[in-house]
Amino acid sequence: MRIAWIGLGVMGFPMAGHIARAGHEVTVFNRTQQKSDKWTSQYDGTSAKTPAAAARGAEIVFSCVGNDEDLLAVTIGPDGAFDAMSASAHYVDCTTTSAEVARELAEILRGRDMHFVDAPVSGGQAGAVNGQLTVMVGGSAAAFDHVAPVLEIFARKVTRIGDVGSGQTAKMVNQLCIAGVVQGLAEGISLAQKAGLDIPLVMETLVEGAAGSWQMSNRWKTMAAGEYTFGFAVDWMRKDLGIALKEVARVGGTAPVAALVDQFYADVQMAGGGKWDTSSLLHRLK
Repeated sequence: MRIAWIGLGVMGFPMAGHIARAGHEVTVFNRTQQKSDKWTSQYDGTSAKTPAAAARGAEIVFSCVGNDEDLLAVTIGPDGAFDAMSASAHYVDCTTTSAEVARELAEILRGRDMHFVDAPVSGGQAGAVNGQLTVMVGGSAAAFDHVAPVLEIFARKVTRIGDVGSGQTAKMVNQLCIAGVVQGLAEGISLAQKAGLDIPLVMETLVEGAAGSWQMSNRWKTMAAGEYTFGFAVDWMRKDLGIALKEVARVGGTAPVAALVDQFYADVQMAGGGKWDTSSLLHRLK
């Protein structure tokens, strides 16, 4: 297929690379041209100067950008992808955004005989590099069937959750769950350190029990070493939690633990850790 990829950050860069290596014809766009140049030096593909130029003639257009505003800019802003897309083309957004903006963009494309799919991912930079992401998809069954084979190139699990917006809502659930788990892990490691326990012995024991989790398996060593440059940044987690907490309020629910952890991440930002990974919650306990 002819594929366009918009956004070459720490996630998008390797995700687009997997698609190119699978044999698809990929054209990339990134606001910083140097990243596009770096990508084309590593993968078989071309770069475009605008989202519209990348999207022109593509069967599927992917994006993985920063937030709602970035997504709107590359889709319906000046030189945006939507005006260049062909009839029956599919737009797949892998950014973590609000469900509202996903539904808004889907409605625009519906009137043009095109298809929108929200497909946020989980698994972090390592998952993107290794092609082991989990993808939560919102869109029609037909649109999902069309794009799923390409999503599976960089993922270990691709699931249609429901109609447009449901993929983003599932990602909100994911982030709420992570917030509580990481805070609990930080508190546990803090106690073990202050009590003078053998950290490797304790963690290698606990990871096999009921407290075991992906976060524990993949982060306890770096947390214990005070190293926080191995995953999803605090700045982005606060963006995601803000989206999730807004949705919780919209549906009349509560998420007191996530709201508290969001404030703990604000503390980490104040300490200069906005670019640290989410496991840096341990830092504020020291």
